Amino acid sequence: MITKKEIQYKNYGKCLEISNDLVRLVVTTELGPRIINFSFIDGENIMFEDIEREMTMSDSEHTAAFGGGTWYIYGGHRLWTSPEAAPRSYYPDNDPVEVTLTENGAVFTPPVQVWNQYGYTLEVSLAENSTDVTILHRVTNHAGWEVTLAPWAITVLSTGGTEIIPQNTRDTGLLGNRLLALWPYAKMTDPRVTWGDKYIILRQDSEAEGNFKLGLDSEHAFAMYFNHGDLFIKKYATVDGAPYPDGGMNFETYTNRLFLEMESLGPQQTIAPGASAEHVEYWSLHKEALPALDEENLDQVVKRYV
Repeated sequence: MITKKEIQYKNYGKCLEISNDLVRLVVTTELGPRIINFSFIDGENIMFEDIEREMTMSDSEHTAAFGGGTWYIYGGHRLWTSPEAAPRSYYPDNDPVEVTLTENGAVFTPPVQVWNQYGYTLEVSLAENSTDVTILHRVTNHAGWEVTLAPWAITVLSTGGTEIIPQNTRDTGLLGNRLLALWPYAKMTDPRVTWGDKYIILRQDSEAEGNFKLGLDSEHAFAMYFNHGDLFIKKYATVDGAPYPDGGMNFETYTNRLFLEMESLGPQQTIAPGASAEHVEYWSLHKEALPALDEENLDQVVKRYV
């Protein structure tokens, strides 16, 4: 049975809790929205919560176009658009969110962004008897002109975990079989990264200095994050042959001293006035401790859950 109720959650104010007998999701409704909690009932949150509001964007260069205001990461899961740009990406989303209940969850609609003229919608649906979650991300163009963008689904995950990203394995003969993007600050020798033949392993380390970000054109369309004895799996829809941002990336990941982000992207497309772009993710949560990090063990985990 799916239960939906309004709660007060930490310093996020009013939120909607969506739960079954196994897991719960908490979604902010006074700001964002953010899926700020995804956990087993009475379990630890797999999401990062920026309780201290440490990560913000409020300098005049980035926010003057919006008439001021501060953008907060808040933590949890959010909808953005790619490619990233300032000030466009950092539109402050600090206002109350419209909530429409559905049979298995709810639809969350913040106010239309006055400067960008983007309308975001986050539709969350929880399975009745499993930990499976479906999230529909929709970006609607409310401007009087076309815009070109890609829906960008960013999940900000808790400190101390380990991410597993599958590499492309298709045999393309004499041609390359994978694309990889690295941001200027990303070092190939970063000790948080292990470059395997079949998997890339990225560790979140609160003691590490500097940031790291990579992207890839994943043919497998999933990634995994181990933390607190739990395994979070993020799958996402892809479109073969479609153009993707940042040189063809449908998955990107970023880490700093606070958190790790798993980011999936929809195709980059031109959206007419009044039209929308959509992107779907599929989540699940499992009781599974981090295994020995050799590729044979990781293969077994993938076979069990993916």
